[in-house]
Amino acid sequence: MDRTKSGRHRTSHGLDQWISGFDRGLRTLTGVHQAARPNPAAEVAEADMTAQERAHVAGLMRVNHTGEVCAQALYEGQALTASDANAKDSLMSAAAEEQDHLVWCRSRLRELDARPSILDPVFFGLSFAMGAAAGLLGDRVSLGFVEATEDQVVQHLDEHLQTLPEQDEKSRRVLEAMRADESRHGAQALADGGEEFPQPVKQFMRGLAKVMTTTTYRL
Repeated sequence: MDRTKSGRHRTSHGLDQWISGFDRGLRTLTGVHQAARPNPAAEVAEADMTAQERAHVAGLMRVNHTGEVCAQALYEGQALTASDANAKDSLMSAAAEEQDHLVWCRSRLRELDARPSILDPVFFGLSFAMGAAAGLLGDRVSLGFVEATEDQVVQHLDEHLQTLPEQDEKSRRVLEAMRADESRHGAQALADGGEEFPQPVKQFMRGLAKVMTTTTYRL
């Protein structure tokens, strides 16, 4: 293959990746993804909760749904700019499991007669840009970013599990399943060669995450 044909092939491949990523992004924001695994709360009865408790649970699940929208965008951006095929495969494998979380959270919101955050498109765009930028810094940094992000997610899931109404077993089952996956994704990112971020960087990321959780709890 001469250089001209090789360049055209790379351009065509890159365009295909952008189109595929754009399609998956639309699916993320419109809620048409299908879960590959059963909903862990599918067989659990709805709890008897007060209006205030239901509103609180809806706020928590809205935050978690937005978090999964961000996760899809981050992984898409990182996979698009990853230089190593193994790193890209690792990112897309984690993204596939995160789609399950997205579907489970959206389903729980419907059960609570609540809607996703109106800010989801904004956070998707910001997260995609952050993911792409992390990927451009190299696969070690990109995978380290995955671990640092998942560390934040695990922490806020722990906080949500503590504040859920005790009787709301449906939400608890979903969040516990999500937590197990997120913890595993973070560990796998380090095992795949990710560079663990120092605590000051993680604290800064936690501050950014706080902005998202605070705004999407009600919006």
